[in-house]
Amino acid sequence: MEAVDPTIYRFAIFVLAIFVGYYVVWSVTPALHTPLMAVTNAISSVIIVGALIAAATGLPAGAGPGAPILTHAWIAKGAGALATGLAAVNIFGGFLVTQRMLAMYKKKDAKK
Repeated sequence: MEAVDPTIYRFAIFVLAIFVGYYVVWSVTPALHTPLMAVTNAISSVIIVGALIAAATGLPAGAGPGAPILTHAWIAKGAGALATGLAAVNIFGGFLVTQRMLAMYKKKDAKK
């Protein structure tokens, strides 16, 4: 019996997580939306710290030009910068959506 390729195994878990996430997010009632957005913003803030650390990756001591480690450092820097940008969009978008949700519960002023 042959073992399943780890890449296929991880891809299957990723696809299942997409379906579960989709159904969990769309089944949330509007009353719970604002607290969940606050938690999502907190998680994104942790992600942004890790992304900034990845983007600040430097070369190891003694690595000369053209070393294979140089390519990996640039990949880490690029992935960290991309993750920082995407997490920032998620955080600011979450704040905008939360403000909009809270504005729906405010009493409107009577027109004079």
